[in-house]
Amino acid sequence: MLDFVRNNRRLMLLLLLVLVFPSFVFFGVESYSRFMDSSHDVAKVDGRAITVQELDNVVREQSERMRQMLGASYDPRQFEGPALRKNVMDQLILQRVVANEVAREHLTVSNARLFEAINSIPAIAQLPRKQDGSIDDKAYLQLLAAQGMTPEQFDARMRFDLATQQLGTSIAGTAFVPKSLLDRLIAVRDQQRDVQSLLFKPADYTAKVQPDAAALKAYYESHQSAFSVPEQAKVEYVVLSGDALAATQAVTPEELKSYYDSNIARFRTDEQRRASHILIAAPKDAPAAQRQAAKDKAAKLLEDLRKHPDTFADVARKQSQDPGSAEKGGDLGFMGHGALVKPFEDAMYALKEGQISDVVETDYGYHIIKLTGLKPAETRPLEAVRPELEVELRKQLAAKKYAEDADAFGNMVYEQSDSLKPAADKFKLTIQTADGVTRQPNPALGQNSPLNNDKVLKALFSDDAIKSKRNTEAVQIGPTTLIAARIVDYRPATVRKFEEVEGKVREGYVAQQAAELARKDGEARLEALKKSDNAQGFGGVTMVSRAKAEGMEPKAVEAIMRADATKLPAVVGVDLGANGYAVYRITKITQPQQANEGQRQAEAQQLAQLAGQTEIGAYYESLKARSKVKILKPVTPADTAAGSEAAAQ
Repeated sequence: MLDFVRNNRRLMLLLLLVLVFPSFVFFGVESYSRFMDSSHDVAKVDGRAITVQELDNVVREQSERMRQMLGASYDPRQFEGPALRKNVMDQLILQRVVANEVAREHLTVSNARLFEAINSIPAIAQLPRKQDGSIDDKAYLQLLAAQGMTPEQFDARMRFDLATQQLGTSIAGTAFVPKSLLDRLIAVRDQQRDVQSLLFKPADYTAKVQPDAAALKAYYESHQSAFSVPEQAKVEYVVLSGDALAATQAVTPEELKSYYDSNIARFRTDEQRRASHILIAAPKDAPAAQRQAAKDKAAKLLEDLRKHPDTFADVARKQSQDPGSAEKGGDLGFMGHGALVKPFEDAMYALKEGQISDVVETDYGYHIIKLTGLKPAETRPLEAVRPELEVELRKQLAAKKYAEDADAFGNMVYEQSDSLKPAADKFKLTIQTADGVTRQPNPALGQNSPLNNDKVLKALFSDDAIKSKRNTEAVQIGPTTLIAARIVDYRPATVRKFEEVEGKVREGYVAQQAAELARKDGEARLEALKKSDNAQGFGGVTMVSRAKAEGMEPKAVEAIMRADATKLPAVVGVDLGANGYAVYRITKITQPQQANEGQRQAEAQQLAQLAGQTEIGAYYESLKARSKVKILKPVTPADTAAGSEAAAQ
């Protein structure tokens, strides 16, 4: 049989193709298509995809990080929507682009630079130190473990981050601002102009406006949005929250004891010892004569201390060559195992409280050690840590309960979509109500109302939810929070009748026409002033600069400072909209004294930084072009919802 197969390979291949291909067509194409499907990719950089799931993960991580930082002040709406997602997508693209360039240029950093950068991180700089000044290994490993990293992973990440920084700093470092440009910018910024104002206020023209019925009706017809009542709904909703579950979780004494026993290492403190020492320095690579002299000196000091042990602190201050402890009488504080070099630690742990050691040799020289205190090992009892353990255990139980309930909650509000009561009864939730809910967030509902969430509002005001008054799907509005809602009363958008708003119509029309009359008179006066200067009607002189607006509107200050003042007095007009029209008469220009050298240097540095940022931005754009960045799915509100659904699947 094997000989037949070997001698008829082409025939057997054809037979296998006939047998296998139909099954692939009927059963495998869907899976293969799903595997190759790129519809969930939002972008590609050099052919490598950035998926919707990657985008969602980063958005979720940022949201959770801010929730932990802000606590009760956390507003999930700030971390949702297409604007945030687009920003995150841009950052992911930039990371890929920069990573490609780092690899292309073979950028790296030395071990010394890496060590310096790691030690400059505040959380690491504050870790306990060994006698030689190096970081305590145990504390360092614990810190990294809390972040879910090993030392190797952390080193690799830091090395890459430092390498990528080289790109930005090298480009930014080439930016500079010429002295002539700096002088010109400072002069423009600090220039002061003496100005007189002539205001044409709408209030002075209202009496001249006498609207008739036709004019009011026309104004009403052309401004109907101002007199409309937006669509509103009365809504019922239920919230499944991990935080709420945590508050209701009961913790039994048995569960608490078991949790305590499994975490008892957290509450155990090893024995600690407090010691003072006198160091006569002699590095291990010092000449033998130097080390012998140091040893003899230490022996002589020890002989004197044996006779007068109560002088240890004074001798340490005068004779010890350890700059960190000498001024404290040699005191090193309390320490546990592993904090000191082994010969020193062995000698210290061999002492009883108050005893002085023999001369102890280490790589740093010769030590005389005195044990001054002892804290025995202890374990905090369950009763002492009960409150914090109960909170932790409730959160864990709540997280487990939430994970179990979330799918069932979503299925129930979908399958029994004509009412929220079944879900409320099953999960012991309260059906809450709110009126005045609109398509846009309504401040009247409260800043943290779940009904102001964009995803909830989109689901709530879908055609099916409005027409059939069905439950929305379970919408996730936080890491452990789901909401389902339904409209119980819907009121479509309407325009209030003319008779109901006639007073507001008249008020709006008069204000509009009065502002128009003020503008016309102001423009006429401006044209007259351009032909013949006349200061009549202008107020007192005010000195205005870009830094000092003196209460003027920004567009007025901008117009004054931009006005051609080669010939004084100069005039400029500004339409202030509902506030009327203003004519400004510029009578004098003052250039302040030149800034001192220190201030000039600071301003030059700021401008150079701005120029550097511009250079970096242009450089990154060139990298994107080189890296063949393709935006496959621009982030829009619709895509946001689709992406979330895809990620959930």
